[in-house]
Parts: sequence; structure tokens; C-alpha cells
Amino acid sequence: MSRERSQTRHLGINPQTRSKIAFLGTYIPRRCGIATFTADLVAAVAADLPDTEMLVAAMNAPNATVAYPPEVRFNIDETDASSHGKAASLINASGANLLCVQHEFGIFGGPAGSYLLTLLRELRMPVVTTLHSILATPDVEQRKVMDELTRRSSRLVVMAETGATILRDVYEVDAAKIDVIPHGIPDFALLDSGPEKEQMGFAGRKILLTFGLLGRGKGIEYAIRALPEIVRDHPEVLYVVLGATHPNLVASEGERYRESLGELAEELGVGPNVRFEDCYVTLGELEHYMAAADIYLTPYPNEAQITSGTLAQAIGAGKVVVSTPYLHAQELLAGGKGVLVASRDSAAITAAVNRLFDHPQEMETIRAAAYQEGRNMIWPAVAARYRQSFARALADSERVTAFPGWKSRGLPVLRLEHLSRMTDGTGLFQHAIYDVPLYKEGYCTDDNARGLILCNQLDASEDADPGTLERMSTVYLAFLADAFNPGNGRFRNFMSHGRVWLEGAGSEDSHGRALWAAATGAASMRKDGRRLLCGELLEAGMGAVESFTSPRAWAFTLLGLHEYLKTFPGDMRAHRLRIGLVDRLIGLWDRHSSGEWQWYERSLSYDNARLPQALIASGSRLPESRALEIGLASLEWLVGVQTSGAGHFRPIGNEGFYPSGGKRADFDQQPLEAQASVAACLEAWRVTGDKRWLGEAERAFDWFLGRNDVGLPLYDPEGGGCCDGLQPDRVNANQGAESSLAFALSLVDLRQALAASRPSIQQIA
Repeated sequence: MSRERSQTRHLGINPQTRSKIAFLGTYIPRRCGIATFTADLVAAVAADLPDTEMLVAAMNAPNATVAYPPEVRFNIDETDASSHGKAASLINASGANLLCVQHEFGIFGGPAGSYLLTLLRELRMPVVTTLHSILATPDVEQRKVMDELTRRSSRLVVMAETGATILRDVYEVDAAKIDVIPHGIPDFALLDSGPEKEQMGFAGRKILLTFGLLGRGKGIEYAIRALPEIVRDHPEVLYVVLGATHPNLVASEGERYRESLGELAEELGVGPNVRFEDCYVTLGELEHYMAAADIYLTPYPNEAQITSGTLAQAIGAGKVVVSTPYLHAQELLAGGKGVLVASRDSAAITAAVNRLFDHPQEMETIRAAAYQEGRNMIWPAVAARYRQSFARALADSERVTAFPGWKSRGLPVLRLEHLSRMTDGTGLFQHAIYDVPLYKEGYCTDDNARGLILCNQLDASEDADPGTLERMSTVYLAFLADAFNPGNGRFRNFMSHGRVWLEGAGSEDSHGRALWAAATGAASMRKDGRRLLCGELLEAGMGAVESFTSPRAWAFTLLGLHEYLKTFPGDMRAHRLRIGLVDRLIGLWDRHSSGEWQWYERSLSYDNARLPQALIASGSRLPESRALEIGLASLEWLVGVQTSGAGHFRPIGNEGFYPSGGKRADFDQQPLEAQASVAACLEAWRVTGDKRWLGEAERAFDWFLGRNDVGLPLYDPEGGGCCDGLQPDRVNANQGAESSLAFALSLVDLRQALAASRPSIQQIA
């Protein structure tokens, strides 16, 4: 026993260091049931684990100022999304080994309490979530929140078997991560009601009791409507409604609900038989009321209610309970531990109460069964079960904390089946429906340029089937040659499926990507004719860049020129263009960067890492320039912005990007951003030799494989395609050209870098 106790005291954590458990929920002195539950749970776990420190993060109501007890280290404004993120950083910094969340949709801000997810995404510790309500028929927002919450929680605690069933059947949660732990209750003594009635002024009365914060949905009106017939047979009956009105209801309508109940009792002629105790009682006061009660009523009309703390307390006090058949009551009162009556049926309440008062021996039998059941629910027993749940969460966390990614098995093998399928005799289709080409969206220069860059990187390797590579390379280069419009010196971008160009000139960015592809082809393609064609396209297209204003078009051009000038360093026109574009990027940096915003523009948008990558690559060949210094500084800052609190890569999302001083978009995350970060960090590693940059590239690559906010891979190992984006609850399953090329280019780039660093890197099929 002592050995087991020693192990559980430390929850599997190194016993030489004091462990810490953090709790998140509402907290006393806030007046709500979850606040009381959280405080009771913290106290019980502290008693069970005396060598463990308890920390609390408390949810604050809007504009509330609360004097919390000392264990509350942080408080969170439920209406402020940024407050949730900051709290995650504080919880991480606290050294807590685990977070225990008390979940109810209404105590966290955002649609269906979605701000909680902002916090959970940043945590670097396992999470055990107690679900205080589990909806069998959630709406769309509630379902989104629950799906991510259940995924991000190491363990899920429910208070009834019915809750576990709903988690399995509705939310498809693995039964192995669910713990059924009853609602904790005080260790009430089984007392005779007579002395307590004398002490409280209830002598000679039969007491019906309902306890809890008063609010619509408690069904008190049905119990009051049952009283006339009960009083006729038992005129000594007194119905005590104990509890203050719920603060949210007071804020919205004052005491109208309580007043309406009093008016109903007077109208029915039972006013003297109803007493409203409008107060927020202490545990000691509650014990007296419970002891004095003969029958406890829970006339709740909502049969889907999965948890009732007051019902659990009544059972623990050995009370005879008459209840409507909501889910928690059905489970707790089964086997003769109470009496169930139909919902919204005052006559059924009347019949049950009168029968019980007329048969005192039946009441004693029910009391004994209920009290015995309650011994399994007292806080010391519940705390011991939470301790076991915490230990399981920590043990599971130790197995999965280090995301293995490719390192445990080797990098994925490059597969070109999907890209080949997306390529016809004209070019590479832009979009796909799942892994099937979407013809109607046609083709674009952007993707065919990326495809040609990939082929150029693979041309000298044995990574791809030569016949497939030859066909793809030919098609992509032919597309770029046709895309160039000699009339204006610009590359067109969009072509319909019917091979009709849809514009005279494409975007500056697409022109820059076309030059990048042409430059790499001119430097590296094996066949003379193709190399010459690429050189002609580069020569013809360079002039237009002089008038461009897009910094990304400048960066794409610079990246192409970097490869080209390594082979043809004497091309002075290309060299002068490089110097001019580098100076333009440096000028943007000087105008827009500041202490907290180390960037070239006043927002982070798309393909962000290409800007520092271009300066790092160019700066390595221009020692007289500030380019390398600025490129490394800006990439350092970008890496910090794109690293989550949990340590994984989190790119800027497409749903709003990230304006300086504004709110960053976390989703729709794009493979393009991961690829750019892989490439930029590898460039920094090649130039500086600092292996930290290699690690950052690996972190960004792991995003493709599932080390991301949702924990889902985007890479399709069967055909080599890649999903189009990451949403808060899923991946976008369409495998478009841009996304699939982003993965393939990242894989090739990383593998070639690792081959230089660790030549024996293993591949897997």
C-alpha cells in the first residue's frame, strides 16, 4: 500500500521535483455550480496529493472584479479571446504538469465557448477535461467545439455512464480515453430529521426541499402545482426552495421568475406551504437543510440533463428523492435509490409524494440505499479517481509528447502519382476534387512554374521515374513558353480548360514565379535546347520586373537569379537586377520594421518566408549589403510568430492574415506557408551553418505530417498529394496542385539538405 501511495502521490512525475496541477473553470466566490465544483475538486485533490501544488485559472464574467482566494494565480475575461491565449502562456510558464478543465459551453467566450480552444492550442501539457454537459444533439458550432475539445484532451471525465455513451456514439470518442467519475459530494452524516427540524423552526412539518441556483428550467412551477393535492392529504407539508436566483437571470430580468413562483403559490392557495430561502448557502448551512428534509424534489423538465450536483448531494445525504427522469437521475436512482416521475406532470409528483408519506417504511428503505450509493461519491473517493485519471493522462503524454514525425521511420518516399494525374498534355491543372483533377478551373502559370522548379530539382537525382519526369518537365516548360506574351513582355497566368488565355498579363507574383522557374531551368536543365529556351524566357521577362511593386514578385525573381548566377556569374544584367531588387526589399524593411514588428510590410499575408529567404540567399553573395543581416533577423522574428505555444509550426491563416496591431488569423492554414518556411530555414542553415535553422525547417515540415493545430496529416502517402489547407476542425481534403507541389518541394529540399548533413538518412516506403 505504501509503495502504491508513493507512486500515485507523484502521478508518475519525478518525485524529486514538486509536481503542479492547474485547474481551469469558474471559481469561488463566483456564484455558480461549476465554481463550487472546481473549488471542491481542488481541495479534494490537494488533500489526496499533499505533495502536489494546486494552481487555478479562473474564468471571469464580463466586467467582474472578484476577490479570489490565493490558489487562483490567473483570471481570464471570458469575452476576450486574447485573454485566453495569454492565460495559456502563463499556465505553460507556471511549470504545471497537467491542466484539468471544467467544461460548460456558457463559461467560455466565443461561439459555443470556442475561445477555450485558443487556450488549449497553446498548451504544452496534457489536458483532462471534465464535461459538465454533453449534448446528444449539438448545433454546428457546439459540434465543432466538442470535436476539437475531445481531440485535444488526453482524458475526458464524465459523471455518468450515459455521458460516456453519448461521447462514444455521437462524438466517436475512443472509449479508452473516457473516465466515468461521479459528481463529488460532501461526506454527509445520515441524520434523523427531527432534531434538525426543531433547530431550524420546522418542527411538526414534513419538508420537501429543492436546492440550487434558481432559474427557469428548474421546473419549480410543476412542484408548486402539485402542492394543493399534497397539502390536502398532508397539511403539515412545507416546500422549501433554497437558493439565490442565478446571477445571469438576475442580470437579464431581475427576480421576476421567483416572484412569479410566489404568485403561483398564492393563486393555488398554498402560499403558507412554500418558503423561498433567497440566499447562497454555505456547506454547513446546506447540511442542516438536507438533514431536515424528508423528500428532495428535482422536477427538471429537461430530460437531456446529464449532470446534477444537487441530485448527487441529496443522494449522498441519504434523502428520498422524487425526480423527473433526466439522464443523470435515471442512472443515479436506478435500483430503488429514488422515485422517478414523468416530466412536466404535477399530478405524478403529487402521487409519488403522497404515497411515500403514507408508507414511511418504503422511505427508510430508499434512504438506506441512497446513502450507501453516496459513499462512492464523497470527495475523497472522487479525488482518488481523478488522481488515477491524471496519472493515465501523464503516462499517455510521455508516450506521445515527442512527435515522432518522419524521424522515427525516415522521410516519406517521394511519390509523383498525383501530380502526374493532375498533368495533361497542356499543363498542370490548378485544382482537384479530393484527388481527382477539376477540369473546369483550368491551368495557371503559378503552378506550372512550381512544377518546373520541382522537375529541375529532381533532374539530377534518382528520386523519380525518368519517363514521368521527362513528360512533366516538357509539359510545364511548354506551358511557360506559351504563357509569355511578347507583346507586353509579361507572362499570362490563367488558361481555361479549352486552352484559351484569360488575360493579357498575369499578376506580378505569377510573373516572378515564371522567372524563378526559367532561371533554375537555364542553370540546371540537362538538354541544351531546354536550357536555352529557359534562358530566352528569363531574358525576355526580366525587364518587366523593374516596374513591379509586389515584394513577393521581387523575392521570387531574386530566388531564381540566385540559382542562375551561381552558374552564370558573369551575366551583369541579372546581377544589376539582383542588386536593385535587394535594395528595394531593404528599403521596405527600413520603412516598416520596428522593435515589435520585424517585417517588410504592415501585415503578414501569404508566402511570407520568401522575403527573408530571398535576402538571405542574395546576401550570401553580396557581402557589402545588409541583406543577409536583415534576412536572418526577419526570419528569426517570423519563426517566433509562427510557432505555437505548444511548440509546433502554426502559419498565418488565410482567413484575414495578420495586420500589425490587429488579430492574427490562425486558419485557413496553407501548405504554401509551410513550404516557404522549410525553404527559408534551410537557406539560413546553408548560409550560416547553424543547425538550429535545420531544426526549424524540420518543425515546419512536420506540419504536413500532423504536428499542427488539429493533429491531422495533410500528406497523402498513397499518391503523394497534399490536402489544400487546415481548418479548425479538419483538413480541406481537396489535393490541388499548389498544395501537392508545396509538399513535394519541401520533401525534396529537406531530403537534399539532410543528405548533406546526415548522408545515411533512411527512407521508408
